[in-house]
Amino acid sequence: MSVFPSEEKAYDVFGQLFTRLLEDEQFMEKARRESLSVHLVHRKPDCRIFVSPQGVVLGGEAPFKAAITLKMSCDTAHALWLGRLLVPAAIATGKVRIRGRIAKVLELVPLLQPAFDSYPAIAAESGIDG
Repeated sequence: MSVFPSEEKAYDVFGQLFTRLLEDEQFMEKARRESLSVHLVHRKPDCRIFVSPQGVVLGGEAPFKAAITLKMSCDTAHALWLGRLLVPAAIATGKVRIRGRIAKVLELVPLLQPAFDSYPAIAAESGIDG
């Protein structure tokens, strides 16, 4: 059984996470400079999130082609954001599938620190336990 009981809960938690990330000036500066956009396609439950300097789009199709597309289960995303699963290991084991440059993804990881810092509290406040 998934850590997330429903699509709605997954959208709530990940929506909060990426909205907070876009409030981080350092992340936004790099995202604008690199024209960075990420399409996250989660499953079990299904949850699609598009993140770009223009904002966060929850559900449906991406408004434009993303520079990076990441596909994984919601449980894998949960483990990544909690720091229990490292991005390189997730890629190497196939738990995360990438469309786009892997080097770009690995370069992005340090910029995501504010999201890694925020996620445990967001998950706990939403009733999602580790």
